[in-house]
Amino acid sequence: MDDQNKNLILATVLSFLVILVWFVLFPPPEPAPAPLPPPEAGAAAIAPAPPGSEPGTDGAAPAAAAAEAPRLAIATPRLEGAVSLQGGRIDSLRLTGYRETLATGSPVVELLRPVGTPGAYYALFGWAPGGTLGFEDVPGANTLWEVAGGGTLAPGAPLVLRWDSPAGLAFTRTIAVDADYLFTVTEAVENRGAAPVRLASYGIVARHGQPGDLQNFFILHEGVVRMTDGTLGELDYDDVAAMPVVEREGARAEVAEVAGNGWIGFTDKYWMTTLIPAPGSPFTAVAKYVAGADIYQTEVRHPAVDLAPGATASATTHLFAGAKEWDTIRGYQNGKGIDRFLDSIDWGWFFFLTKPIFAVLHWLNQQVGNMGWSIIMLTLVIKAILFPLAYKSYVSMARMKELQPEMEKIKERVGDDRQKLQQEMIALYRTKKVNPAAGCLPILLQIPIFFSLYKVIFVTIELRHAPWLGWVRDLSAPDPSSIFNLFGLLPWAPPVPGSLLALIFIGILPICLGVSMWLQQKLNPAPTDPTQAMIFAWLPWVFMFMLGSFASGLVLYWIANNMITFTQQYLIMRSHGHRPDIFGNIRAGIRRRRPAAK
Repeated sequence: MDDQNKNLILATVLSFLVILVWFVLFPPPEPAPAPLPPPEAGAAAIAPAPPGSEPGTDGAAPAAAAAEAPRLAIATPRLEGAVSLQGGRIDSLRLTGYRETLATGSPVVELLRPVGTPGAYYALFGWAPGGTLGFEDVPGANTLWEVAGGGTLAPGAPLVLRWDSPAGLAFTRTIAVDADYLFTVTEAVENRGAAPVRLASYGIVARHGQPGDLQNFFILHEGVVRMTDGTLGELDYDDVAAMPVVEREGARAEVAEVAGNGWIGFTDKYWMTTLIPAPGSPFTAVAKYVAGADIYQTEVRHPAVDLAPGATASATTHLFAGAKEWDTIRGYQNGKGIDRFLDSIDWGWFFFLTKPIFAVLHWLNQQVGNMGWSIIMLTLVIKAILFPLAYKSYVSMARMKELQPEMEKIKERVGDDRQKLQQEMIALYRTKKVNPAAGCLPILLQIPIFFSLYKVIFVTIELRHAPWLGWVRDLSAPDPSSIFNLFGLLPWAPPVPGSLLALIFIGILPICLGVSMWLQQKLNPAPTDPTQAMIFAWLPWVFMFMLGSFASGLVLYWIANNMITFTQQYLIMRSHGHRPDIFGNIRAGIRRRRPAAK
């Protein structure tokens, strides 16, 4: 078999493995967690009470009170929402720069929602009592705060809240926000009583139930994400619900003590809500599931303080609530000293490739202002880096062809003695200094690059709703055109994405992919073996349909990669004195398919 064809078969097998690994092998579902036993009385000594569970509340009261509580508006260049004076919660937040879909009039993305609405999702802060203090002596989830300063929360215009407790403690909460997605919440307390007290500040992000738009795709992490002293941790929602019961917490929980740097929160595909203590300060990071209420929580607990009469104490927690934009998150990592904050983006197993690939893609997009052209330029960069290997690969294959007559003589001489054949072949390769595996290396390197680029296109928000040209308005989605309506010429809609018809009636980009693969094949004559020839004839069109539902950005990369590979290989072959007969190979393929004359 021709070495070029051997490599093409290898590429095909490996590519099918790529498809199987990424699109078929989904992990098995986690078993349902066992029922949660009731917590022991007084178990949560210095831990905060779950939202809505303070003494004197019932199941309906918190939601009703939240709906009726006064609110103060949040208005920034990128956010709109409100802070509820009940608990001082940040519980209404919309991202004004992002819309749900590309449709005209589509609503902006809603990130946080108050209690009493479907999918309630909010951040709250407070103090947990210790020693002789009770929950009624400290502000919690249902405390009604008073406004002590400010009105609308905006950059440079913080909001100051105040609450005086029956125990003689004066609490102040100052909430500030920047022009992007970072809130800064400073909790302060003054002991105006006659006795010392013990208490601890905390922040909570609570999510009622799992999000309705959960992707449930195994290459994407959704759920709890945390950084604890340089260690990244990820917990899916099912993992959180299956955590062991911690009696002191009164819930299923996982508690981690952090010495100085870290953060914890919830991550979605494109959005994130994360609690971040001041860098360098110790804290306790908690992931929790309150089974009876179906509430997922992430918590940051600051160390407990002993406050003498007349003394004051304070604690600061940042809250990131917004889009996982690479530039913005990198700015917080570098400017605010948030440890490895860029790792909150799900870079995957091949992070050592996905991070630099995206960095280059992002830079290219800044230069040209179009992600589609940036993907094509990125492909050129990758092919340029791999060109020396591609050149060596072809040289190796050319030398293998030169050895073909000697290899045939060895086969005739040794007959069916396979061991002798292998020994003499190895000796021939050593004598002629030929590496038969050299032609496979560029193909093997393409696989992790393909994985990494797929990951980048799938998870980074910069590709979401990013247009290329004409009909391609979202490079993170499949090609919206379809043969079904002759690419928009006929007056009916294309099949619904994900349906069987959509898999059959593919769009323009998948067709271009099939043609580019077919054209690349024509650089070499078809194999003489009829079975091999048939396999090669069908491969481009099989891949055309298999990849038709992939993100447009990935299909665009593959088309560009095929065409650049075609050009490289053509020029390399010409430089070695071999002029590919492309049109002759095409005509030969047509003649083979033409029925024999009777």
